[in-house]
Amino acid sequence: MAAQFVCYVGASVYTPSGIVEQGKVLVDEHGKIAEIVGEAELSVDSEVLLKDVSGLLLIPGFIDVHIHGGNGFSAMSGEYGHLDGISRFHAANGTTSFLATTTTAPLERIEYALCHIAAAVREGVSGAELIGIHLEGPYIDELRRGAQSKTDIRKPDGLEIEKLIEVADRQIRLVTLAPEVRGGLEAVRQLVRLGITVSAGHSNATYDQVCEAVGCGLNHTTHHFNGMSPLHHREPGLAGAGLMLEELTTELICDGIHVHPAVVKLLFDTKGPDQVCMITDAVTCAGLADGDYGEVTMQDGQIYLKDGSSLAGSSLTMIQALRNAIRFTGYPLEKLLPSMTMVPARQAGVAASKGSLVPGKDADFLLLDQNLEVVATFVRGKSVYRRETDG
Repeated sequence: MAAQFVCYVGASVYTPSGIVEQGKVLVDEHGKIAEIVGEAELSVDSEVLLKDVSGLLLIPGFIDVHIHGGNGFSAMSGEYGHLDGISRFHAANGTTSFLATTTTAPLERIEYALCHIAAAVREGVSGAELIGIHLEGPYIDELRRGAQSKTDIRKPDGLEIEKLIEVADRQIRLVTLAPEVRGGLEAVRQLVRLGITVSAGHSNATYDQVCEAVGCGLNHTTHHFNGMSPLHHREPGLAGAGLMLEELTTELICDGIHVHPAVVKLLFDTKGPDQVCMITDAVTCAGLADGDYGEVTMQDGQIYLKDGSSLAGSSLTMIQALRNAIRFTGYPLEKLLPSMTMVPARQAGVAASKGSLVPGKDADFLLLDQNLEVVATFVRGKSVYRRETDG
């Protein structure tokens, strides 16, 4: 009979209460963490299969609430093969859960994507777990649309929003909108009542307008500093509001392109890792070679609209974001981990089961080597990626 429990032995284990050296992480037959101990003996009497992971770091898996695609695959296609491909590509780079993220497009195309992403959530994918949907647009401000489609921007409408939620089988966990547009505050209230996290993004809101939206329940900002009204000493805008309002959790694309390294440090120093939510904003061509890809071009990993007018997503991975953040801020790994695990889990509404190495939660974890390269990725206790080794 196969062992009911698997125990990973010998790694440095990163838990919310500290690093457990030479740790033992016990995973049960349901893919849940059963126990984490150091020198102490395990408390179970059942048969245990031991896995030696000495010399590695065992950390909680990354949760990315803002992914459009990667490795040639697109979330907006809605096709299962694309969503599965996204899940496998990002699992190889440390992501164990993600929200497939839509873009501003014709309403029928958004509905098609929502319906099919919801089906993939129910069916499951083979890499990182698809835990829901991030609806980015179409309720945004034209002035801050960035690479989003100008012609498909819409004003929020309560009945339309309810229809989108139903089409998505209530799998929408996060919505990006511009709270200052007509109907924006009503949309914030409606979504918050339904338990959906609302984020200000692609928005030209003033500081006071952001404060009003926060009073309605808005608690998140989308790719902070990008696609928003900037900080000015006479008008703090959305960028300033994100820095100053403790209610707001701020997304961050930590590639050194979207946000200067010094400003990355400013954000972490000001907000603290418990209010920064690291994302990739990865698009279809992330992971591919430089070149032209439809409406965008990628050079040295930087992705722009072909006319050069705007950045158009990123080629970032979560593991690279972590390495960048360590370098930009000088913070140690353990201080930055919440921004990639517990914070996105909280904002996506899955903190009860994901985001930290705690008994009873899903066994979503990574094995990293000392260079912070991904050796293996586990989702609900199952290996979904393992690095190839020579010989």
